[in-house]
Amino acid sequence: MNTLYGPILIVEDVPNVLELLEVTLRFKGYAVLTAHNGEEALETIARQRPVLIITDILMPKMDGYAFVQKLRLNPDTRSLPVVFLSATYVTPEDKEFALSLGAARFMEKPIDTEDFLLTVAELVTQQPHTAPQPLDMERFYLGYRTRLENKLRHKNTQITRAERLLTTLPVDQRPAFEALLQQSIRDRDEIQAELYGIYKTIEELKNEEPKKEEPRKE
Repeated sequence: MNTLYGPILIVEDVPNVLELLEVTLRFKGYAVLTAHNGEEALETIARQRPVLIITDILMPKMDGYAFVQKLRLNPDTRSLPVVFLSATYVTPEDKEFALSLGAARFMEKPIDTEDFLLTVAELVTQQPHTAPQPLDMERFYLGYRTRLENKLRHKNTQITRAERLLTTLPVDQRPAFEALLQQSIRDRDEIQAELYGIYKTIEELKNEEPKKEEPRKE
């Protein structure tokens, strides 16, 4: 099948999800680029410009929120349309924050294939897109902090429930829940590490504010 448009960039750190999305798009004739986190995605975009970006939110090194904010701050990439995918950030507040970053769509995992393909087709045929104005950095980090704090509380609750449940399960049922527990712990650790970085950045921004307001000496 001939490629109809420019490449679509998929940013996803879970291998089987990345493969599913890539195969689905290639089968419909789209050229596809892939990256496993925001940092890798920025490097890919520097080499080849996609017509559409489909990105997960919870990823190592640089997650989807930070990745899209960087896109919006750069005039060369500001107008690139973005679709957010997430199984973790799915509250109305999460979606509102994603859209405030200039996302064209927000889709929950597991992905409905037909809806996914319709969304992609709509976005690649509606070029060019209006470049959204990026959030100022303070508003971005404050909103980002709130999202991470909420997710951290949720993950800690999941971990507590799983640990309690494991003590009551028959031996043959434990492996599946132990795997779920370990994944929740990994997710929590990623969120916590990202949150510490956000706290540090917000503090740095606050420390810079008085300097900007100091009157110039004549």
